[in-house]
Amino acid sequence: MRWPPYQHVFFDCDSTLTTVEGIDVLAESADKKWRVEVLTKAAMDGHLDLEDVYEKRLTAVKPTRGQVHAIRQAYKNNTVADARELIAALHFLGHNVYIISGGLLAPVVEFGVYLGVDSAHIRAVPLEYNALSGEWWRNRNDPDPDMRYLTFDKGPLTISDGKAEIVAELKGNQRGRSLLIGDGTSDLLAGRAVDLFVGFGGVVARERVLREAPVFIHSESLAPLLAVAAGPGALATLHGTPHEGLSKRAHQLIAADAISFTDARLERKFRNAYAINDEQASVDRR
Repeated sequence: MRWPPYQHVFFDCDSTLTTVEGIDVLAESADKKWRVEVLTKAAMDGHLDLEDVYEKRLTAVKPTRGQVHAIRQAYKNNTVADARELIAALHFLGHNVYIISGGLLAPVVEFGVYLGVDSAHIRAVPLEYNALSGEWWRNRNDPDPDMRYLTFDKGPLTISDGKAEIVAELKGNQRGRSLLIGDGTSDLLAGRAVDLFVGFGGVVARERVLREAPVFIHSESLAPLLAVAAGPGALATLHGTPHEGLSKRAHQLIAADAISFTDARLERKFRNAYAINDEQASVDRR
């Protein structure tokens, strides 16, 4: 039984490609950590609409441009296991990779480029700063790191059910099946815009996502997604390439039940395809 590849692979960012939430990093720097974390968790778990908490969190923190800039390093320092390797392997196999995030645009774009994603394939939330805050008169040519947050772009990525619109925009009229992976309720809701939604619990396993996602990855590593996105057969094609190590980790984690399904038909299809390709790979190695 064949498992089809997913040509277009969409990633959430916070708690999917990195183990931190950018807004929580900001909150800690402003001594508002507890208050903001409570709002973030409520939105990600689906207990509050994202639009109800987005402005509250930024208003509570009132970050400077320099504080927002610092999120980039926090993202890089806490990259999810095998994220860069997975993206490189997907590109090697000819897939299109995107990042769609409710995080802040500047750090998400820099982190995404660091992971190997084209900046044109990245969407997040732009901020505007108060041009008269900080020492603006000393930095007329360079952005002032002390310039304070003023407002944000109230677009689709600041509401709970907005990511589907961005998926549609990025995919456009391109052919091929699409997959989205993420940890939060906004990602789960965006599943209607793709052919397959995959929940990720490697950082935090959210109850609703675990319960409703057709496919769920439990490992701290993203390696098992390679088999889901590219198909079990693609793992064997990576033998002898720089991506062979990632393929082996995917095999090991799948054998350790790193992937679960709520859709029995999908599970049969994947398990059968995986078993057939695993058997064929064993024959080829003899």
